[in-house]
Amino acid sequence: MTLLNHRAEGPSSAPPLLLGPSLGTSYALWDEVAPELSISHRVVRWDLPGHGGSAAGLITAGATVGDLAGLVLALADSLGFERFAYAGVSLGGAVGLHLAVHHPQRLSSLAVICSSAHFNGSRPWEERAALVRREGLAGLAENADARWFAGDFTVPRLVRDHRDADPETYAACCDALAAFDLRDRLAEIAVPALLIAGRDDPATPPAHLREIADAVPGATLVELPGASHLAPAQCPEAVLTALRAHFGQGASRGMAVRREVLGDAHVDRAQDRQTPFTARFQDFISRYAWGEIWTDPTLSRRERSMITLTALVAHGHYDELAMHVRAARRNGLTPEEIGAVLLQTAVYCGVPAANSAFATAQRVLAEEDGTS
Repeated sequence: MTLLNHRAEGPSSAPPLLLGPSLGTSYALWDEVAPELSISHRVVRWDLPGHGGSAAGLITAGATVGDLAGLVLALADSLGFERFAYAGVSLGGAVGLHLAVHHPQRLSSLAVICSSAHFNGSRPWEERAALVRREGLAGLAENADARWFAGDFTVPRLVRDHRDADPETYAACCDALAAFDLRDRLAEIAVPALLIAGRDDPATPPAHLREIADAVPGATLVELPGASHLAPAQCPEAVLTALRAHFGQGASRGMAVRREVLGDAHVDRAQDRQTPFTARFQDFISRYAWGEIWTDPTLSRRERSMITLTALVAHGHYDELAMHVRAARRNGLTPEEIGAVLLQTAVYCGVPAANSAFATAQRVLAEEDGTS
């Protein structure tokens, strides 16, 4: 089977996140957002049939959003993604809604951006499909900025992608939008859902996203001032902030790992000492160090403890070393193995550093054994 053209970014071991485009654009719509999301996710952005690098023959006249969702599932299967998070803009968002209703077991969470559960009835899309089949896309592309962006903003690459899309396949996508209406199924959506609306979006105004948010249990709605229909291109930082909060469970996951490795007593003391001045740093530690690095399965926790001990000795961070000697014991290292690590540091970090490290470790291990 021919797959949708796509681009994958981020660690292969990270949780997968698929990003869907709007009609007339390519995966370049996500250029300002995907690289940042790929820090914590395996991000895969895909092109609609006949757009960007995707083949035109993947759908034909009379296509449905379900047909597009099937192509997305085939792509996910080819990449080994049994479950994945999903975000989509406009038609890409409709694909996400279809997946959440018809294939809920495949989604871990959903973000719908500048989209709708219906697209103002079938007639406008039937008329657009007929126009494109008759005259091609040049005329529509000339007016793309007015439909897509607020003010004088533009992204020439996206306008070019609109102009270069295959007209017949673009028209088939219009057919899919004409037939799409999931309003009576929204209450069935059970995955965590985020709705992002552009306040200046003429195509899918905020009322369309509010309609979804009101119907989907537990959904969150964010409205972006100054954003029109292609919010990830025009307001990437605002979209990124919302998506990170929705998809990035790093802080909560990291806090759980931090407690497992360092112990509840230590983490509780750190939390008790937290002030407004240190709060962002504590969040950074939980989200990045513990939520992304320590959760990466490439190395075991035993291996990470040995690396951490060595690094702390090398830089003379003996208070931190004491904490991580305790962590190393929780991660399964024996006192003999800890001693072997510190002996190794004597060769590469220096005898004085190792001497101080042995003194710190001996004190901690004695406390752990209750002999001091």
